[in-house]
Amino acid sequence: MLYRDLRRRGATAAATAGILITGLALAPSAPAQASPNKAKDNAVRSGDARFEVLSPTLIRTEYQKDGKFTDAATFNAIGRDDFPRTRFTKHVENGWLTIDTGAMTLRYRVGSGAFNADNLTVQLKTGEQVVQGRPWADRAAPDCAFGVLCEAESLQLSGPGVATDHRGYTGRGFAAGFASSGDSVKFAVDASDSGTKQLTVRYANSTGGDGQNQARTLTVQVDGEAGPTLTLPPTANWDTWGLASVPVDLTAGRHEISVVRGPDDSGNVNIDSLAMVNPGDSFPAPAAPQPQPLRFGTLGEAETGALSGGARPANDHNGASGTGFLAGLENTTSAVALTVTDVPSAGDYRVQIRYANGQAGSQPVQSRTMSVTAGTAAPVTATLPPTSGWDYWNTVSVPVHLDGGTNTVTLGCPTDSSCNVNVDTVAVTSADSPLLAPHAPLGGYRRGLDGVNGAALTSAGLLYQDGWYLLDDSASALRDTKPRPAAEQDAYVFAYGQDYTRGLKELSTLTGPTKLLPKWAYGVWWSEYYDRTASEFQDVVAKAKAEGVPMDVLVLDTDIKAPDKWNGWSIDSTRIPDPKAFFQWAKKEGLHTGINIHPSILGSDPKFAQAQATAKGKLQRVGCNGGADCYAFDFGDPDQLKAYLQLHDQMVPKGSKGPDLWWMDWCCDNSKSSLAGVTPDAWINQQYADKTGFAFSRAYGSLQAGGYSSPTPVATGPWADKRTTLHFTGDTTSNWQTLQMEVGYTPGESAATGLAAVSHDIGGHTGGLQQPGSEPGSTKLPDDLYARWVQFGTFQPIDRLHSNHSDRLPSQYGPEAEASAKKFLNLREELLPYTYAAAEEATRTGTPIVRSMYLAYPNEQAAYATAGSEYLYGPDYLVAPVTTPGNTATTSVWFPPGNDWTDIFTGKTYQGGTTQNITTTLDTMPVFKKH
Repeated sequence: MLYRDLRRRGATAAATAGILITGLALAPSAPAQASPNKAKDNAVRSGDARFEVLSPTLIRTEYQKDGKFTDAATFNAIGRDDFPRTRFTKHVENGWLTIDTGAMTLRYRVGSGAFNADNLTVQLKTGEQVVQGRPWADRAAPDCAFGVLCEAESLQLSGPGVATDHRGYTGRGFAAGFASSGDSVKFAVDASDSGTKQLTVRYANSTGGDGQNQARTLTVQVDGEAGPTLTLPPTANWDTWGLASVPVDLTAGRHEISVVRGPDDSGNVNIDSLAMVNPGDSFPAPAAPQPQPLRFGTLGEAETGALSGGARPANDHNGASGTGFLAGLENTTSAVALTVTDVPSAGDYRVQIRYANGQAGSQPVQSRTMSVTAGTAAPVTATLPPTSGWDYWNTVSVPVHLDGGTNTVTLGCPTDSSCNVNVDTVAVTSADSPLLAPHAPLGGYRRGLDGVNGAALTSAGLLYQDGWYLLDDSASALRDTKPRPAAEQDAYVFAYGQDYTRGLKELSTLTGPTKLLPKWAYGVWWSEYYDRTASEFQDVVAKAKAEGVPMDVLVLDTDIKAPDKWNGWSIDSTRIPDPKAFFQWAKKEGLHTGINIHPSILGSDPKFAQAQATAKGKLQRVGCNGGADCYAFDFGDPDQLKAYLQLHDQMVPKGSKGPDLWWMDWCCDNSKSSLAGVTPDAWINQQYADKTGFAFSRAYGSLQAGGYSSPTPVATGPWADKRTTLHFTGDTTSNWQTLQMEVGYTPGESAATGLAAVSHDIGGHTGGLQQPGSEPGSTKLPDDLYARWVQFGTFQPIDRLHSNHSDRLPSQYGPEAEASAKKFLNLREELLPYTYAAAEEATRTGTPIVRSMYLAYPNEQAAYATAGSEYLYGPDYLVAPVTTPGNTATTSVWFPPGNDWTDIFTGKTYQGGTTQNITTTLDTMPVFKKH
């Protein structure tokens, strides 16, 4: 490692400063000794349904109409046979098959066919709450009644995401994209008679991600069979919606209708709503949502009550159950009235309210109040403490007196300055009921954070607060990427309850462990998008060494390439005259190196002819950032993949190992993977991992699936990426809001996907609060923001200083920020054994390096409410990064019960089960060791 002598001096300095960094080594736990078991040997068959009991909390559910089940591993599920044999009971009674593992009870209605919302249920215990789940409820095509408008976002989407970033839609959003072949929206309809019907779609079609503004096509499928082509002419812009219709022949009875982007369709449209009508009928008007009753003892969605005074449904934040939450409670007239049914008798009960209370506009973060009124009784005040942002939720309860039978319970705002919260769920329960956990996602993931400016919608992953999840593997190909024997429903019911770490461990066993990177990767990275020569890179390293700044990884960004800086496939001799000597120098200095790659090639590149020949003439001229004469690759085509990977080999100077890693920056060029059944990012990342040990890239989707920063999930899921990938989260905005968002994002992504190695641009990438920098054309951050972001990076899985032409060395900042950055970068080096041990534990057990508080404290509501402002770094350290400006800042820190917590900088100890305000200068941050 680089600067071993400096690191020893750093350890002495840390000890002198009184930084408590003892206990860095994690004791490895003994692996389970159970012998492997063939999952199919533990299977229960019921007609064309099969159930494989993998563990007490994990059951595979399969339905294949001809009984052609998949026994081989899939690209996602590679460890099905690695679970120990599980004991369970099974019996059939009153037409239902029941499988009981002791931790989960699964019931299937015998002979009822494919899985749906009604014929398969699970029951488990989450804390003190008995939870009933319907795992396949959202997986089957929902009904769309004939002659009725149906909102596309409420139908079954495969590929397109739900978006709200254009005007004029109805409902809660629209189905966005149809960017990839196979993207679809599906519904079921009952035709009363046979004949020709008419499918009408409300859509928008403007300039797409491919740069084209033209008529687009989609294909209508009836019961899986391709039918007519739906042509969608251009609309004026993305805020303008048009109608397009196509005749569809149906026989009498029930049918599944899909509007899909077929292999010959152009897609790239948004769909707001649709309707199946008789030919010539007008498009139905959207129906106003009707308030829904709330049954006593159950959770209800707050936005489904009777809304007034500006209260409205919304879905622009994460972590809510159902399709959204109630917003707009901002004045004394705004309220929601809930009709509560089946109250057992007159008496005292409790109203449970799940809410988020972040910063409302320019108002300070503060506790809020809400009135809870039962019938004509005097209102009761609910006090709602702050949560750590609008994506993080807390549950409180207040007493009410109710009559037996049906009651009206109204939530309102006592004053205009009260409320200002979002409400997710409401429950009316007995006085001794536990707080009910909703089926609400914990954490989430997205392909990247590119362009994110303080908030980022994510896709839900494995963990839900009520303790169960359905991992749908139906779309996955086999492990060898060959198709399945037959199309089927194939999904895994996880029932971990509040033992979230068990869920992550079983995910790791089933889909493979998170990648353990080389130890050096957990050190300090320096990377900057700035045009430099070899000697200038060497000057940067020498300067860092002279100033006592550690550096383990040096990344060469795109400007070192030729003939085009964006996508050239040679090292530019005017930037690095002797690449072999440069890599030898880096190795001598103890540096590991990486090169940025954009996956395209110009037709004028000297290496294009050979690449096209290797690809057998299949590279397509599509245009890209490098210009019109630009060719993209299809990674799913073996010849094109071979051509692509050979270009990397040809870039390495003869006699040299070349870089230690390739940074696959699949942000902008229209390369793709046509390999069916495999998440495109996961496929190309596997190729990089096979080449250099791991991939450094975006993850979980593809450029085509919603764009390079997409929160849109793909049908094959995010499950394979963790086996190969260090996740580069992309180009964020450099401001306080983005830093604050990243505090909760890292542990949330790991909780959702099991991927532990998440890498942000420390300091952000571009824009935001940038100021003129110290080099020509460069920028810099405000001193306080730079220092606090470096502090944050010290306690992240990967500490990678990066920017777009923005200063990242400590000496480029003022004295206090410089001293702080040096201190924390050296602390990162001191923590390397601990960080690497935590990474080993993540690979071994599935528990990530950076851990949301609820992983360790699932019974504490505060663990969910503070998940956006603090986390555990490994098992021992509580970290609450400063995300507010100023050289002095005060941060609210919740200390979990059961332990004392000692500030590693001051030595002061805080009692668990308390919340304290911690004041720090740029010299320190809130980090506490558990005792």
